[in-house]
Amino acid sequence: MDKARAQHLVRLLVGMTVVTGLVDAVSYLALGRVFVANMTGNVVFLGFAWAGDASLSAAASLLALAAFLLGALAGGELAARSGAHRGRHLTAGSGAALVLLVAALAVAVAGRQPYAGGSRYALVVLLAIAMGLQNATARALGVPDATTTVLTLTLTGLAADSRLAAGANPRVLRRVTSVLAMLAGALVGALLVLQANPAWALTAAALMLGAIVTISATLSRGTAPADWKTPG
Repeated sequence: MDKARAQHLVRLLVGMTVVTGLVDAVSYLALGRVFVANMTGNVVFLGFAWAGDASLSAAASLLALAAFLLGALAGGELAARSGAHRGRHLTAGSGAALVLLVAALAVAVAGRQPYAGGSRYALVVLLAIAMGLQNATARALGVPDATTTVLTLTLTGLAADSRLAAGANPRVLRRVTSVLAMLAGALVGALLVLQANPAWALTAAALMLGAIVTISATLSRGTAPADWKTPG
């Protein structure tokens, strides 16, 4: 894989990280303090809810966890079928996630705010499946420090591998960019949810993911699996 295509792959995954920030802003702020991408948060919320925190919904956290696992299962199946060609795999995975995001957008536009009952749970399920699929796709692509949904290990590496810790500071730009991408997505998503409408945040996420699908499909055209080796 030439250096330019390797950088394109990293950039596309950074774009998917922005999508994660946008989507989790919608789920946390508009769907009642539940995450659809950050499953660590949901496990913690589940413990808090079972301990008696009435502001949290154990049902919503469990539903998000189950839907995320379903999406990850689908992503694993997709990787088994198309993972040999990373470009086409990224296109297929992001395309499937886009379909789910568009379906969630339709539910958000049709539903009344604040979202409750069926519309709330439908949004949680659709978005969590999309994020599970996205996470499984990024995991199968195996680009270091570009998981698109989890930053804990990225931040750990940023500190533990730094020169202050006598490390070589590898991929520092990619690590910082991933953190900033998630922050930017969360910031823009929160502004759209709080000052406009959650549907606008989902629209932004769908447009971003649509661009990723288009670019990855264009870059994959006429290429062989060997052209898409994982960048270091």
